[in-house]
Amino acid sequence: MKKKFTLFDVINYALLTALAVVTIYPLIYIVAASFSSVEHINLGDVWFYPKGFTTSAYGKVFEREGIWMAYLNSFFYMFVGTAVCLAVTICGAYPLSKKRLAGRRLINIFVVFTMWFSAGVVPTFLNFKSLGLLNSRFGYIIGFACAAYNFILLRTYFASIPESLEEAAMIDGASDFYIMTRIFVPLALPSLATIALFYAVDKWNGYLWAMILITDDTKLPLQVVLKKLIVDMSGKMDNVAFGVDTSNMYSEETVMYATMVFAILPMLVLYPFVQRYFVKGVMLGAVKG
Repeated sequence: MKKKFTLFDVINYALLTALAVVTIYPLIYIVAASFSSVEHINLGDVWFYPKGFTTSAYGKVFEREGIWMAYLNSFFYMFVGTAVCLAVTICGAYPLSKKRLAGRRLINIFVVFTMWFSAGVVPTFLNFKSLGLLNSRFGYIIGFACAAYNFILLRTYFASIPESLEEAAMIDGASDFYIMTRIFVPLALPSLATIALFYAVDKWNGYLWAMILITDDTKLPLQVVLKKLIVDMSGKMDNVAFGVDTSNMYSEETVMYATMVFAILPMLVLYPFVQRYFVKGVMLGAVKG
């Protein structure tokens, strides 16, 4: 039996299609512009595919000072940061999913409270400074080692696992740590994959706090370096407005697009591998029972 489309379905599909176009087109344009020649970028006739195909912008990205170090830093923050965040989230979510934990309700309130209110930029910066965590890779990772939303998501999933599994393991003499690592964590792989993706995207796209807390150029992630590149290019554009000759301005523009492609490429590669867990993990972690 064929499904009958309603007005709601038509409007819904139209809105989703428009949203998809608005979301995907900037990516298409960036990729096309990164492979286009300076002349065509200058003329503004690049829309959906490269014109005057060239890879010179990518060659300049490879030659740019500090770009590879920034790229490696971003990978470090993403992989190590995600691993640390998962470990902290698991170790916090598992005990707080148990009704027998004393003070469980109060601790959960404190966790949820952080989703509504934050200390702010200045108090957080002063806290990092007092703890000696400024300009430190370790400080940047450990200072943001848990997100309240991901914590609640995993805690809810742990609470949905039947207590009979835990009771059977306890009868056999298993400890809480053994139960958590050998029973609950394997059962929670879909939710963990979802949470890992959330953390990985957040670490890879991290910009504000990296810019505030890290001053050493050798420790900066790619996003901060990309921002500096855009600022440099904007300065050259201002020079053009004042009649200063900047023949390399559009070359810098194509380099910027090429750097953006490099910045989003890891996420595009990573997502297909965890996509099958994504929706399933969110649904399982959001419903108890």
